[in-house]
Amino acid sequence: MEPRSLRVGFIGLGIMGRSMSRNIHRAGFPVTVWNRTASKMEEAAKWGAETAGSPKEVAAGSDVVITIVGDTPDVREVVEGPEGVLEGARPGTILIDMSTISPEATRQMARRAADKGVHMLDAPVSGGDIGAREGTLSIMVGGDGEVLEKVRPVLEAMGKNIVHCGPVGAGQTVKACNQILAGINLLAMVEALAFAKKAGVDLEKMLQVTTRGAGTSWALENYAPRVLKGDLDPGFSVRFQQKDLRIVLTEAERMNLPLVGTAVVNQLLRSVQAHGGDELGTQALITAVERMANLELVPKKKEKADSD
Repeated sequence: MEPRSLRVGFIGLGIMGRSMSRNIHRAGFPVTVWNRTASKMEEAAKWGAETAGSPKEVAAGSDVVITIVGDTPDVREVVEGPEGVLEGARPGTILIDMSTISPEATRQMARRAADKGVHMLDAPVSGGDIGAREGTLSIMVGGDGEVLEKVRPVLEAMGKNIVHCGPVGAGQTVKACNQILAGINLLAMVEALAFAKKAGVDLEKMLQVTTRGAGTSWALENYAPRVLKGDLDPGFSVRFQQKDLRIVLTEAERMNLPLVGTAVVNQLLRSVQAHGGDELGTQALITAVERMANLELVPKKKEKADSD
């Protein structure tokens, strides 16, 4: 079968999924979508997607089914639940889960999929909303290498760095490593801003230097400018980052592995959550440091004056 003739089903049209699915369509693949909140499918229909009434219906009309939803229970529901992917998939269908979930749950689902003749890859992503929009995501893949090659053109529509990490579950394990790095780099960014602010240094000039030095990071380059504008809107929400760190810390406990820095980030983000910041972007970690240091780092958005 020619790669562009692959019919792609896409389940999950959140911040990431809506851009990823559109990029697949732009690359020339027919796309059918489903989302729990039906209104999000209306937007996809405008750019040319077909819409389905259930994950089962998506799978029945697709050669490749991609899922990217919130958490492990959500993936289980759309894959294994009533009207789920496995109820509609034919033998030979390729299921690609691009959510970030438990590696062990991934292996369990892959075994159940295999019982039905369905090949499963775990392919979580990194790069945030910007990478999703621009089609430059990093994609870490676990599963059979030959299956990966069959769907590589689909993945290339969404990402520029596609790495086969090993057997099923390896992609999720590498994503956990990425989230350790993302969390600790986020904390480093926040502490550097606080240090510069307290010392009276111009924050824009500090960033001009440090984003080109050895201490730079994706968080420093992308999130710090948002913070300085008072923009705490989510590219990736605190809620989902905490879900990912919970996966990391659960796996670390199973391996009897201490992860001190990751645990600190988890607790600071819990403070953000305690103050109502669940749906803010992860750069809202800055607010926890503001409270501890009695600093104002995030410019407060001005309220519109009441009309006379």
